[in-house]
Amino acid sequence: MYPERNQKDQSDKVELDGLEKGDVARLYTADNIRQMKQAGLKPISYRLRTELGVEVWHWNEKGVWSNPGRQQGYWVSSDHADKPIRVSYGYRLPRRGNTLDQAGNDGYSRLDDGDTKTFWKSNPYLDNHYTGEDHDLHPQWVVIDFGQRVKVNAAKILWGTPYATRYQVEYWDGVDPIYINENPSGSWHIFSGGKMVGSKEKTEVLLRLSQKSISARYLRILLTGASGQAPPKSRDIRDGLGYAIRELYFGTLDNKGRFHDKMRHGKNKDQQTVIYTSSTDPWHRASDKDPNVEQPGFDLIFRTGLTHHLPMMTPVGLLYDTPENAAAEIRFLEARGYPVTQIEMGEEPDGQYVTPEDYGALYVQWAKVIHEINPKLKLGGPGFQTEIEGWQAWADEKGNSSWMNRFLNYLRAKNYLDHFNFFSFEWYPFDDVCDPAAPQLAEAPELLDNVMRLLRQDGVPANIPWIITEYGYSAFAGSTEVEIPSALLNAEIVSQFLTLGGKTAYLYGYQPNTLILEPEMCDQWGNLMLFLADDKGRIRAPMPTYYAARLLTQTWAQPVNQLHRLYHASSDLKNDQGQSLVTAYAVYRPDRQWGLLLINKNPQQTQSVTIRFQTLNQEVAFLRDKLDIFQYSPKQYAWHPQGEKGYPTRSDPPDHFTIQSVEPTRIILPAYSLTVVRGQGPDPGDSINHDQVPYTVSR
Repeated sequence: MYPERNQKDQSDKVELDGLEKGDVARLYTADNIRQMKQAGLKPISYRLRTELGVEVWHWNEKGVWSNPGRQQGYWVSSDHADKPIRVSYGYRLPRRGNTLDQAGNDGYSRLDDGDTKTFWKSNPYLDNHYTGEDHDLHPQWVVIDFGQRVKVNAAKILWGTPYATRYQVEYWDGVDPIYINENPSGSWHIFSGGKMVGSKEKTEVLLRLSQKSISARYLRILLTGASGQAPPKSRDIRDGLGYAIRELYFGTLDNKGRFHDKMRHGKNKDQQTVIYTSSTDPWHRASDKDPNVEQPGFDLIFRTGLTHHLPMMTPVGLLYDTPENAAAEIRFLEARGYPVTQIEMGEEPDGQYVTPEDYGALYVQWAKVIHEINPKLKLGGPGFQTEIEGWQAWADEKGNSSWMNRFLNYLRAKNYLDHFNFFSFEWYPFDDVCDPAAPQLAEAPELLDNVMRLLRQDGVPANIPWIITEYGYSAFAGSTEVEIPSALLNAEIVSQFLTLGGKTAYLYGYQPNTLILEPEMCDQWGNLMLFLADDKGRIRAPMPTYYAARLLTQTWAQPVNQLHRLYHASSDLKNDQGQSLVTAYAVYRPDRQWGLLLINKNPQQTQSVTIRFQTLNQEVAFLRDKLDIFQYSPKQYAWHPQGEKGYPTRSDPPDHFTIQSVEPTRIILPAYSLTVVRGQGPDPGDSINHDQVPYTVSR
């Protein structure tokens, strides 16, 4: 696929994300920052937790409200600041539709909260006033998930303002999807009495959906016509755009016309029937500030040297924000003189159940205002959450369920494809952190290779950078993340991604952290982190991921911003499933040395290997002269599990020794280890078969 990759060293990247209240000051101390920078990770990807938590990002706490008298409405942060911005915050959305979210998951839907004064409202920027397109091209929807099949023949809808004039009520027929916007096997069907055209209901409607009850787990209200009506005394056009619903009820009508509601209502996600919505209005109030979460401020990041004075992958709020707030952010960064070249447009729209066309409509609006300020900025996304089988959505009328293919088609139709300058996604391949690590390590390369193949089939352009803006073992916490397997997998993800043609990969977990326990998982404490912190936030010990990062950035690759060449490598050491027990990644460095990364995934056995190069005329060549060997294994690191007080009993740097190459030289790989072999070998410009070199074999 990619026999040779010529590129600057792009493996030394790291990300920053949201934290708990007080953690920015506690963790970003001068001494912690000094040690963080020693990991050799340089450019930073700034992750936007607010997008995952259904919140608006006040990246600058100074700014203006669309209704300043009431301190509410639509927010725009100020594009200047007299004092350094060290912390920023998210604000919860009082018109929220989703019961669940991908952040703290401590919010709830206003559609079944039992309060008829609250309401859900869709995003006004998806109305035809802003998109310039018919409502049918951006239908908004509400999905109800009962958790199991129930019998339904009626619905009661309490409309807000604006209300729907055209809509239909549907049920899902087929295999229940794992995620509500994917389509494994099935389709949406309209109830026989579920299609409403020319509706003028302004308050409440009771619908008999069918004569006989339908058994279904998922129901959907598809909204395709809007009243455009704003509340009395409204002065903001956005108040009258989209759809609003105060409360939803689904159940049955008996023979006497009495309605029996089967939904659960309450102001807590555990008390509600789960609801998903297509979008949410970013309207909010000063009182909606999330007091428990904060993000590091722009001035803190840039002025402490965390970016090493290099451009930062910078996000703008998109899913729950306004284009004006994004434009102000760009003006602020440029006025400060901070180096920014790439702007990631929102984060995880797939995880927020946003359809590709809706994301595309927002993308176009945001791209227009950003490129009016600076047309040289590179825009991209969508910052997908991890999906092993590729990213899909409900099939459209043409049967196309590819999320990226439809998004690219949308940009192409709007003549905005040249504003899509990089593709980004996150990579946490294993949800099941309680399972044994060794089989997962053996499976990992196949998973990433398959996803990149699917993305190419979906039409993601090969001539733009592909970027992993977060990677790690799992999105869930487990003890594997603080043990040797974390080092092995993190090293493999970045080296494999670059070899397959990826441009940049950003490691998750830069700042020191403490252990956490996922409530839904097994009784194993862990976290994604380079450093273990004590109770006061001070770095206590480097973790395996730290030493793996240094091996890649300081030893495998040459720590200079010069051209590196990556080559495919293979191994004949396989397990019973045909998966490699030893994987190899080869780079030809600017100093004309080969760097070979060898990963032994067997937790018990050492492996004896030789390294061979296959030349263009099918001859075999070897490394020669003195070889530098660097090895990291359980000899250097051991973890003592003790609940939330677990700690490493040893945490030492990799071993370093030299050997004299004797053709063929045998190298012993410890069990569960990373090994970097560095030395002189054949010149790749003259004699190397790019498709097959180099590779390891058993001895």
